[in-house]
Amino acid sequence: MARHADLVEALRRAVLEGKGVLEPRLRQAAANNEGMPEALRAYVDKVARHAYKVTDADVAALKAAGYSDDQLFEITVSAAVGAGLGRLEAGLAALREKK
Repeated sequence: MARHADLVEALRRAVLEGKGVLEPRLRQAAANNEGMPEALRAYVDKVARHAYKVTDADVAALKAAGYSDDQLFEITVSAAVGAGLGRLEAGLAALREKK
């Protein structure tokens, strides 16, 4: 991981802190799967824990609630990257313990 740490950090910064339609605070909340507005809470949790279960109906409901395609894209990517980075860290921690 050490050799890729800069790349992982660049990904995290681009997604969570970079230019976007949503505030970085909301993207960070999605990445952490906590502190989300009620309308997004179940969706973000589904993306983070069971992304394969996300349906067109989930997205349609959020669009009906007033979220734009760009906002939903950023929330989805933020939740997915946060979950992925969490899994990466858990895997690396397991490898460190095994040594």
